[in-house]
Amino acid sequence: MLGLRRAVAALRPAVASAAAMSTLLVSQPRYAWLRELGLQEENSGVYNGLWGGGGQVRAAARPASLEDYEETVKKAKEAWKVWADIPAPKRGEIVRQIGDALRQKIKVLGSLVSLEMGKIFVEGVGEVQEYVDVCDYAVGLSRMIGGPILPSERPGHALIEQWNPVGLVGIITAFNFPVAVYGWNSAIAMICGNACLWKGAPTTSLTSVAVTKIIAKVLEDNKVPGAICSLVCGGADIGTAMARDERMDLLSFTGSTKVGKQVALMVQERFGRSLLELGGNNAIIVFEDADLNLVIPSTLFAAVGTAGQRCTTARRLFLHESIHDEVVAKLAQAYAQVRIGDPWDPDTLYGPLHTKEAVKMFLDAVEQAKQQGGSVVYGGKVMNRPGNYVEPTIVTGLPHNAPIVHTETFAPILYVLKFKGEEEVFAWNNEVNQGLSSSIFTKDLGRIFRWLGPKGSDCGIVNVNIPTSGAEIGGAFGGEKHTGGGRESGSDSWKLYMRRST
Repeated sequence: MLGLRRAVAALRPAVASAAAMSTLLVSQPRYAWLRELGLQEENSGVYNGLWGGGGQVRAAARPASLEDYEETVKKAKEAWKVWADIPAPKRGEIVRQIGDALRQKIKVLGSLVSLEMGKIFVEGVGEVQEYVDVCDYAVGLSRMIGGPILPSERPGHALIEQWNPVGLVGIITAFNFPVAVYGWNSAIAMICGNACLWKGAPTTSLTSVAVTKIIAKVLEDNKVPGAICSLVCGGADIGTAMARDERMDLLSFTGSTKVGKQVALMVQERFGRSLLELGGNNAIIVFEDADLNLVIPSTLFAAVGTAGQRCTTARRLFLHESIHDEVVAKLAQAYAQVRIGDPWDPDTLYGPLHTKEAVKMFLDAVEQAKQQGGSVVYGGKVMNRPGNYVEPTIVTGLPHNAPIVHTETFAPILYVLKFKGEEEVFAWNNEVNQGLSSSIFTKDLGRIFRWLGPKGSDCGIVNVNIPTSGAEIGGAFGGEKHTGGGRESGSDSWKLYMRRST
């Protein structure tokens, strides 16, 4: 069971003395809104139509045991038999109702995201809105999925491309987007006729429970099995079980490249299907003809937003040598104006890192950058205030191929590098292992189309005159190379949640 305690790692933005560490937040007037999400002093970490949780208590949380997991998979597979028989447009109607239910709780659920993850309140609300938007998108999609009828070379025959649900979709999500990524997966998987089994990040378990309670009520009202959207809170033992389980017809994993590789190997070993959304070492390229009035705020948003903890965060900034010094100076001025503080304060633009481990990784990366020849021109330190706050950081003077530049650090560190020409910088954009998001700033139309073409960016998301972050749900989200190759949300991503027969 998940205790609403300051001791729970997920509640790190709330900074308290050691004496207050055991105080139940849900019992305090300031946090009374938690009860609007169905959260109590103790909350089950397993849902399969019924609420349970028999795992060992860790940090006031009781996750799923392997026995809970086994029972939940069985119930989810049985629930799928009912769900697959419901016509797709009717499944879409139920997903629409889920979106409406989320709308009604958008502010309190956004507050919980902010409380557990540490992102600012407006981002927490925006993340729930993204799930709502995907539900709206999925409603229309439920009347459109299907394959073509193709001409046959045999007289009196036709070729029909039939699409069917894969069955049970396992969804493992990360701490940085504890609502939206599940929404991308579950809304599309559901209208395709699949049941879902969700394992959120251990540090955002209360968000997983709250979202599942909202969904469960909608399923109950429609008299369909709650196990269609099952939940198993837990750690690596549950994730490993999902990856190795042949009953998991598709496993969607969002997380680090290191863990994603392990997941992919386990799934491939059983000839299973995986959808991977992994890391990103994303670059912004600024040419000499760029509009700096766009460049400065866009770079700031991409590098500092969510305290550098988005997979689409800008981590490398390539500046044409003729404008390098000017842009660095203006960017440092912009960084100095970023309002840092309590994520719940409406004036705050930048909150804490998620864990103390993230702070250590930040410090290690800054030290490595210095050792490899970099100069910290802004930030680089832990802030002298309660919580996991670090200064947004700008580092210059490193070569494009410095080891630290090629390392994705989930923190607000921006490496600024000089370039001379287009061919050179396009190659530098592509030389890192990951291939998620990228952006250029230029007014040259020819260059823009070369950037979009076969010799341009090799990333899954290719931007022009906008930041690397902020992807829209109507397009396919995902990246190439060590980012995993998976696609979620819009376009034809729905095909990954189905199997095709001709």
